[in-house]
Amino acid sequence: MSEHPTTSWQAMQNGTVFYRRQQLYSILGKLPDLGDYIIAGCRYGGPLAMMRDNTKLIAVGRATPAHAKSQIQVYSSAGEGLLLFSWDHSRIIRFGWTLNEQLVVLNEEGVYRVYDLQGDYQQYSLGSEASEVGVVDARIHENGMVALTGSLTLLEVKGWEGTRPMTLANPNVTDPPLSWAVIPPDSNISRHVEVLLSVENTIYTVDNLESVDQRLSQGPFTHVSPSPNGKSLALLSASGTLLVISSDFQRRMAEFDTLNVPSAQGNVKQVEWCGNDAIVVTWESLAVLVGPFADTLQYYYVGNTFAITETDGVRIFGADVCDLIQKVPVSTLSIFRPGSTSPAAILYDAWESFTQRSPKTDESIRSIRPELAAAVDGCIDAAGQEWEPYWQRRLLSTAKFGQGFLDFPNPTDFINMGQTLKVLNAVRYYEIGIPLTYSQYSYTSPTHLISRLTSRNMHLLALRVSTFLSLKPDEVLKHWASAKIMRTRPVASGTGKEAELDSDDEVCRLIVDKFKQLGGVEVSYAEIAKRAWEVGRTGLATKLLDYEKRASDQVPLLLSMKEDRLALKKAVDSGDTDLVYQVLLHLHKHLTLGSFFRLIEDGGEHLALASRLLQVYAREQDRDMLRDFYYSDDRRVESAVLALEEASRMVDPTARISAVKSAQKFFSEDKDRGFEAKMMDESARLLTFQQQLEAEADGKVVFFSQSVNETIRTCILNGMLKRADKIKSDFKVPDKRFWYTKMYALTEVRDFEGLDAFSKSKRSPIGYEPFVRHLVEKGHSKEAVAYVARCDPPKRADLYAECNEWRMVGKECKDRGDKAKLQQLRKNCPNSLIARELEQIAMSMK
Repeated sequence: MSEHPTTSWQAMQNGTVFYRRQQLYSILGKLPDLGDYIIAGCRYGGPLAMMRDNTKLIAVGRATPAHAKSQIQVYSSAGEGLLLFSWDHSRIIRFGWTLNEQLVVLNEEGVYRVYDLQGDYQQYSLGSEASEVGVVDARIHENGMVALTGSLTLLEVKGWEGTRPMTLANPNVTDPPLSWAVIPPDSNISRHVEVLLSVENTIYTVDNLESVDQRLSQGPFTHVSPSPNGKSLALLSASGTLLVISSDFQRRMAEFDTLNVPSAQGNVKQVEWCGNDAIVVTWESLAVLVGPFADTLQYYYVGNTFAITETDGVRIFGADVCDLIQKVPVSTLSIFRPGSTSPAAILYDAWESFTQRSPKTDESIRSIRPELAAAVDGCIDAAGQEWEPYWQRRLLSTAKFGQGFLDFPNPTDFINMGQTLKVLNAVRYYEIGIPLTYSQYSYTSPTHLISRLTSRNMHLLALRVSTFLSLKPDEVLKHWASAKIMRTRPVASGTGKEAELDSDDEVCRLIVDKFKQLGGVEVSYAEIAKRAWEVGRTGLATKLLDYEKRASDQVPLLLSMKEDRLALKKAVDSGDTDLVYQVLLHLHKHLTLGSFFRLIEDGGEHLALASRLLQVYAREQDRDMLRDFYYSDDRRVESAVLALEEASRMVDPTARISAVKSAQKFFSEDKDRGFEAKMMDESARLLTFQQQLEAEADGKVVFFSQSVNETIRTCILNGMLKRADKIKSDFKVPDKRFWYTKMYALTEVRDFEGLDAFSKSKRSPIGYEPFVRHLVEKGHSKEAVAYVARCDPPKRADLYAECNEWRMVGKECKDRGDKAKLQQLRKNCPNSLIARELEQIAMSMK
């Protein structure tokens, strides 16, 4: 049977508040002397990082630990070694932990590395300025860092992705502060980082906007420590006075003289917070808990100590133990406090009576019936606050017993607490070494715990926790696959590439089978393939990518791996035109033009989509590339059409003629395009002739780019009749078309004498009716009359009518004896006078 929970309780504030010390692990002989090392502890039951303190002397003959001054050793809270690595850069200024249990190590040149628990790291820099002036100190918090440079400026780094440092307000100090601390953004009401500098007798607060002197007089302060929630500050002055004030410096909460601690020897080592309610001050073998009213509790240790502030307590390492000191939770206090009459305490007593078959049970249940639901909830919460499984089971049994008397019990909280405690007990085991409390677990979330397990390569436990809590195992499987790739190496079952091939096939099959077996359907194979490629296993990466369903994830990695043909094939298969364009533009940028075109051409029908998309893009954005592509692919017709399109956009006559000749050359190289080649030849000749005509007209008349008909028309309009005849002859213009064109042009310039001479030059191939109709259409009816007599006799009467010559209409009908036509046309005459004349002519006819 475990000790009763109250065994480790100690009272404070006249017995109204209790604190307890829970031994988490026995670590005798597992850690070196803590006093000889610089130590950084990770919150939420995280590990310790230790580096030899070069300022401490080692006694002659004393055994030197394995990890010398140039090495950093990482231990779990149970004292188990997790990581050892050497530092090969300049002097380390500071190291600390992120929220995700990554170790940040900063050197004096402003270079910092972010290590995971496998020793892999990402390296970043604070910039050239920090490198030049150097870094003298830094403070690292869970989600960022503030560094103090040699020029006494403050640089803030947000996050751990290598973001550019931001310079905070000038602190206006001439010497480095005696001590300093930061309040992280998530603990600050302004949501910006706040730096607290101990300067002379006061504290300066610095953020990104201003530096403010808080005008304190109790300094200088050797220790500055903000509470986990950022609302309070603990300040230890050089005279030994511990001052507790609000972080806005408006309220003084407590004051305590550390010199009055009788058993304290030497200087204060640390000032840390125990949750947000009390402060722990440590000396070499002593930790003193200072309460809100300057009440104290003393805890003795063997050898040097190291304390880590937690959100709900403080973790203290001694030479032989790792302890958790915390304020006794309200739910635990209400049940186990001696003489407690709370409903939860009475319910616990009732359960104990029930197990002993005592009739007192019924009376106890009746007395708390109205508060029974609250009592059940209190027992469930108290079970989560207990460390020992024995007391966890007893409290949960009490809650289950109480639920039996409820009218409408809700078992959700009970079931969730049972699952949570099973998980917490598993990770608290010394071989795992994560002493997580229930409140810390609730604050950081189960997924965060699972990621901490995977970062330690505890994949089986992480997978079991995920399954037990009904969480997706994807992240665990992804990390496991990456670790598997790192640990496996090519098997010597063959020689050279064959050996690597065997190993790649085996690892790929192992990973894929495991994913299918455990339901990792949302795991991105591309991310795992990228990891394989990063460690030099390109073949394995390619095989894994074949299982990636999202082409948008496949293709970028294939391009990085120089698998250009495969990347283009995958992009085309996806049917995503944007993705195909992304690949094409990438390849065009990184390959020679010949290699680029050859890659597309060799793909045949399978890459036809890529070829078409390339043409569409090039036609709009890069016609030179399109021309080169057609030429390399021996596409003569497309090259000719492109040349013609370019010619149509050209303004310079010589360039246009050259482009048309180029099109003619391309067409002539295709035996099936003889007609097009001939047309291009004539077009080039026409353009050349038009260029000559413009020269003859001293550039006053525009001929260039006109058609043959338009060129003839322009010549006639400008009196260049011989040139018009030459065009007709050279370009074999049909007589009918030429006569129409010349008739229209002469009519347009009102050269009626020339038109008459032209009509009499030879027999008209178009007849004379078009002359009449065109002249009438253009408003020249009188000039049109002369041509009616040359037209066919049956049509003359109608044509005279169109020319408005009604007497000639009557004469023509009378001469031909066509009384019916006359009667028909009489109906359309413009006035009655003409109608009477036509009627008289009709009456005179038989």
